[in-house]
Amino acid sequence: MKAIAVFPGKPDSVHLADLPKPSVDDVPGGRGVLVRILRVGVDGTDKEINAAEYGAAPDGYDFLVLGHEGFGQVEAVGPGVTEVQVGDYVVATVRRPGGSIYDLIGTNDMTTDDSYFERGINLRHGFLTEYYVDDAEFIVKVPRGLREVGVLLEPLTVVEKGIGQAYEIQRRLRVWRPRRAAVMGAGTIGLLATLALRLRGLAVTTFGLNRKPYLNSDLIEAIGARYQSTAEQPILDAGKTYGPFDLIFEATGYSPVVFESMQALGKNGVLVLSSVTGGDRKVEVPADRINLEFVLGNKVMVGTVNANREYFEMGVRDIAQAEAEYAGWLGRLLTHPVKGLENYRELFDKLTTAKGAIKVFCEVAELSRGA
Repeated sequence: MKAIAVFPGKPDSVHLADLPKPSVDDVPGGRGVLVRILRVGVDGTDKEINAAEYGAAPDGYDFLVLGHEGFGQVEAVGPGVTEVQVGDYVVATVRRPGGSIYDLIGTNDMTTDDSYFERGINLRHGFLTEYYVDDAEFIVKVPRGLREVGVLLEPLTVVEKGIGQAYEIQRRLRVWRPRRAAVMGAGTIGLLATLALRLRGLAVTTFGLNRKPYLNSDLIEAIGARYQSTAEQPILDAGKTYGPFDLIFEATGYSPVVFESMQALGKNGVLVLSSVTGGDRKVEVPADRINLEFVLGNKVMVGTVNANREYFEMGVRDIAQAEAEYAGWLGRLLTHPVKGLENYRELFDKLTTAKGAIKVFCEVAELSRGA
């Protein structure tokens, strides 16, 4: 079967590879689930792996199949599977267990192992192929009514984990009812963070570089959030107007924004970081003031990355609520489809150069429009 892969460590090596079709028997204990891939989203991670910034092939291979934002339909299940059945729509989690105590209790995303396993990213093949098989433990069912937007579940889980961890941390305060939030960045993750925070009833100000109106600002305002262009008003100035913020979700991919966010955060606030930044950028910051305000203001900063099953299930619930409250909104994020694995060059060209792209995704197989 076809697959889009790279040779890790070799820049711009994306190519069409060939793999044998997997079987439910590949998973021990009768727990295998064979999934036919329908759609796979691509993002900056895929672009960076193709640029040879990171990524490693599974044992026995010199290539890595890309794609960690998979969405598909169950084609077969092993005799020990009860959670899903043939015909169900599903998404697989990304992290796989290592050897740490956190892996052993199902929180693979919190592993302390130096080597970790992520489908489509590190040491495990991803979902930009025709089929995959996995243990039912890592398969999350998506209701049929959400199949049009199910490919957005994996990126949403990064948001779900970050917000969930913020609330979990703030249990230390006995009572924490955040009312004002900021989202730094109006890309895919920023839009999904804005949505998740609005679903929880927070007043949200989302910051982006571009001046409105454009699609992203329209989407933000369509769900009752405020869009603020940093080209018109810097973060710290806007923070004085609309803050201080109880929760800030940073999703710009630009590390200096982290330090501005730290200064815009209110007392007892939580700053969630989701950007993975490379390079060696240096900035000058008011370090003493930031440190003082964090200590005296009981502030917290926490990171979020690939999530465990709990947050995938939370994401399904939020997608269902979003479809009920803001019908059609999530579908507007799916801006740039590319049909067929063989068009991998077009897929990566759109990921790199397409103007106005929110979510670029590959339509691997046709999505049934019927009931």
